Amino acid sequence: MQGYGNVGSTVARILFEKKAKIVALSDSRGGVFNSRGIDPLKAFRYKERAGTVVGMPGASRISNEDLLALKCDILIPAALENAITLHNADQVKAKIVAEGANGPTTPHADEVLTRKGIFVIPDILANAGGVAVSYFEWAQNLAGAHWLDTEVNQKLELVMRQSFNDVYMAMRKHRTHSRAGAYIVAVSRVTEAMLVRGLFP
Repeated sequence: MQGYGNVGSTVARILFEKKAKIVALSDSRGGVFNSRGIDPLKAFRYKERAGTVVGMPGASRISNEDLLALKCDILIPAALENAITLHNADQVKAKIVAEGANGPTTPHADEVLTRKGIFVIPDILANAGGVAVSYFEWAQNLAGAHWLDTEVNQKLELVMRQSFNDVYMAMRKHRTHSRAGAYIVAVSRVTEAMLVRGLFP
């Protein structure tokens, strides 16, 4: 997990609750690593006190650059844009890169990751949950309704699963990488809406 702010800490906690092993975390000052796993709640509490995860007990210090090159199942760049570039993409050893930040992978790096067989969940898909829930809030306000958290989460899961499937199918159909697949789905949806509604000022 590169980046341990609102996105990174929340995703780490959710994954940890689902029995994932978090082996490394980082923030702007550096990172920490433990092959046996790091408790993200303890890391969050330590960061609240110290202002950084660096130095937390039970983990060794690593740089943000080293974190990107760790062998792992899922790498989540959740800090800055252009974190994975042509210069370091070849060092990425993760099976999946799930983009928590906006634009953390450059176009040239995308090509390198695709060539290496690394599956990228692009930012416009991975980050779509926040936009979807904002729509749910808008719909509730219009209807004067109130949905329980469980209802919101169920609706969100349906939307995200369908969106992922749509992107994956577009990627396979057009024989391209996942980001291009996401763009194809997005443009197709806008085009369809314009055809149905007609052009308007």
